[in-house]
Amino acid sequence: MAVDLLLGLQWGDEGKGKIVDVLTSNYNIIARFQGGPNAGHTLEFDGIKHVLRTIPSGIFHKESTNVIGNGVVIDPVVFAKELEGLDQFDIDYKKKLIISRKAHVILPTHRLLDAASEASKGKAKIGSTLKGIGPTYMDKTGRNGIRVGDLELSDWKEKYRALADKHEAMIKFYNVDVQYDLEEMELEFFEAVKVLKSLQFIDSEEYLYQAQKAGNTILAEGAQGSLLDIDFGTYPFVTSSNTTAAGACTGLGVAPNQIGDVYGIFKAYTTRVGSGPFPTELFDEVGLKMAKVGNEFGAVTGRPRRCGWLDLVALKYACQVNGVTKLMMMKGDVLSGFETLKVCTAYNYKGDTITHLPYNIEPENIQPIYTEFKGWKEDLTKMTEASQFPKELNAYIDFLEKELEIPIYVVSVGPDRKQTIFR
Repeated sequence: MAVDLLLGLQWGDEGKGKIVDVLTSNYNIIARFQGGPNAGHTLEFDGIKHVLRTIPSGIFHKESTNVIGNGVVIDPVVFAKELEGLDQFDIDYKKKLIISRKAHVILPTHRLLDAASEASKGKAKIGSTLKGIGPTYMDKTGRNGIRVGDLELSDWKEKYRALADKHEAMIKFYNVDVQYDLEEMELEFFEAVKVLKSLQFIDSEEYLYQAQKAGNTILAEGAQGSLLDIDFGTYPFVTSSNTTAAGACTGLGVAPNQIGDVYGIFKAYTTRVGSGPFPTELFDEVGLKMAKVGNEFGAVTGRPRRCGWLDLVALKYACQVNGVTKLMMMKGDVLSGFETLKVCTAYNYKGDTITHLPYNIEPENIQPIYTEFKGWKEDLTKMTEASQFPKELNAYIDFLEKELEIPIYVVSVGPDRKQTIFR
């Protein structure tokens, strides 16, 4: 059985958690392949809003097994709190949730390093969520990291101490004022490690291989978005892992020829959190209205998201590097009530008109070129099938499908899992 992928095609926050939740009934296994607890996947059903940070979005379905892959970095403290939040829903996560031994562990000093590094950058800061993600991936590539499998070894605390001491020396090097009580942080950390160790650790690449052979269906769930990919995103304002389709292969140990459908998720407009270029960003009342209607605040950080029109140049690029086979448009309901809608279909790049994403999209080099559409006034949130869509929305969708040459087969018209319309 092929492994299907579900990826965000913008700067994250596209609504991946909701769609994984909707699709989970079609899959035996949901596997998270990269990122850390800076990614918040929001799910809403039965009048309750759930925010998952490390745990795959299939956890609320009784029949699904949820795998945290080797490409993920795990903060035991955040993870333990996340499990605690599931207790009220009678979820047997000790049976339903399994973790790759090759996943790396975020230490308390990784978070401190993150804060020190960001503080030292001043105005040039990247906009890190300060969760210790970047420093943990740096230790991974530097071959210093502690992995989940190390926690099964008798001497893992010695390895921890050596790495934490090294981190403290690095924090001093940054020469910034970072106040902390490491002893207190470590008490919480070691208690959380006990919780982590109560779950089943697996050799995930072997587990998934055998699961495929046995005919199980697998959906790989990404975090963040394609434009935050460490290689193909708007570097250096990116995350520290590969958020694109290739990251699923390295983050789970799945061979490239085993990938099936690649579901790409995008908002009907564009948002971004943190620093970095954003060609279609709006600084007027239209942008403020998008943010207010769309409730555009980070699920984990609470930070306000920057809003702008849909950037089709960037979206085509993301579809290309991911090999997207099916598209899902989220938050179509947010655009109800706008007199005119705009879509960026090209860039004026240093005086030339281009339709591809160039190396540098800083505002001094790029001006978006827009195509305008008539808006619609109808409230989409009560609609249950595509035949109810206003003609203006259909015209918007038809234009995007023609430009992207990929079918849009899901349109989301609200946050609840029931507000998902298949076309």
